[in-house]
Amino acid sequence: MNEFQEKILRICNENSKNTLMETLEIEYIEVGENFLVGKMPVTPRVHQPDGILHGGATAALAESIGSAASYVFLNGEEYYVRGIEITANHIKSIRAGFVFAKAMIIHKGRTTQLWEIKITDEEGGLLSLCKLTTISLPRKR
Repeated sequence: MNEFQEKILRICNENSKNTLMETLEIEYIEVGENFLVGKMPVTPRVHQPDGILHGGATAALAESIGSAASYVFLNGEEYYVRGIEITANHIKSIRAGFVFAKAMIIHKGRTTQLWEIKITDEEGGLLSLCKLTTISLPRKR
């Protein structure tokens, strides 16, 4: 990992302080030319009552990673990024360990962006497939 990538991850992780991302223990761990990866521990804090990962926590992970990716790849210093629609197809459940979210751009428009976020387990098995639409609005100076 180069110095620039390390800086991006450091900024993403610092921006998580006192947010839902910190509450869910989401950590940004890898960034590339067209993707961002984060991980989240699966513990009872993110379980539904029967002891498996809650779909809402999965969706929160996906939206967090996709929105951060928009911020990184669309110059978040000049634009506000907001999620405007998210879908999540849950394929498989998990009780413990870590889940990983990888956001990849499908459409990078000036105003709207479409992201695919794959949620996988530690072995790379697909748990959920999510799509996130974001909107970028110019910051007022």
